[in-house]
Amino acid sequence: MNRPGADQPMHTQRSRALGMHLVLLLVTCLLASRLLVAQEAAPAANGSVTPWGGDYFPNTLLTNQDGRQVHFFDDLIKGKVVVINFIFTSCSDSCPLETARLRQVQSLLGDRVGKDIFFYSISIDPLSDTPAVLKAYAQRFKVGPGWQFLTGEFDDVTELRHKLGLFIEGVDNGSNKDHNLSLIVGNQETGRWMKASPFENPWILADQLANTLQNWKQPSIEQSYADAPQIRPPSTGEELFRTRCASCHSLGPQDGQGIGMRSIGPDLIGVTRQRDPAWLSRWIREPDRMLAEQDPIATALFERFEKIPMPNLRLDENSVQAIIDFLGEETERQQTLAAQTQ
Repeated sequence: MNRPGADQPMHTQRSRALGMHLVLLLVTCLLASRLLVAQEAAPAANGSVTPWGGDYFPNTLLTNQDGRQVHFFDDLIKGKVVVINFIFTSCSDSCPLETARLRQVQSLLGDRVGKDIFFYSISIDPLSDTPAVLKAYAQRFKVGPGWQFLTGEFDDVTELRHKLGLFIEGVDNGSNKDHNLSLIVGNQETGRWMKASPFENPWILADQLANTLQNWKQPSIEQSYADAPQIRPPSTGEELFRTRCASCHSLGPQDGQGIGMRSIGPDLIGVTRQRDPAWLSRWIREPDRMLAEQDPIATALFERFEKIPMPNLRLDENSVQAIIDFLGEETERQQTLAAQTQ
């Protein structure tokens, strides 16, 4: 009998090599949006409709950001549709992006989070991530109700990662907190689970939670795929922006500016005209170093946006230039369009 996450494709990346694995991440997004880790199972010997019940998942004692103790199976996942990922608050690259992406998904799902769907982020650094630290982290990202940040004993959290198929030998047991970047979503009651990438399109992930796992919306049958408009292929710069930057940054009103979905960082329309090109290139490549050097612009942005540091995405100069070129082209396109409609 398979456990959730077993025998399924799973692309993992070390958080320090994000900039070198765009292709693998995109493939992960495509596969994760289609592959179910488990189908509905026949009743098990204990009468459960799924083999992944209380006899599979440990009822680990955890503490949430409000200091309340909960049990993993009984209180968090039993009979629920859930999103589970593992983070640590001092992470400077992948974890902020993952949290920002899930915040977008939470915004799309609205008040169903906490009623029909539940989000859980569990720390892999329990010594540092106390409930107070986790609460401050959640507040910086402005997460809404229904999303708990949790900590517990290190060995217990490691066991949970194994049970969920989110622990990779040689990666997750390293000394520098490198960790598997996949998250898992599932419906414990039906036994349907699937992996997802933290760079998944938020609309796709929200649809998986709302439809594939729960079916609270009816699919549209009024429009044919044959009538769908042609989509222009994205440039390299746009692909990088959509998979790396769009978790935190919008590109004008049509891309979510001002609606709170991408307000973790500034809107980037016009940024190539506002910032010195050399400064902008270095800021995208090594924001952590610029903050450590107390660059005045970098420091001001850090203070303005809830002290959430811009992550170092480990991008090379060619990738950074591709992003800058796309930002300049998109600024020109939107401003030309605005002038034509006035």
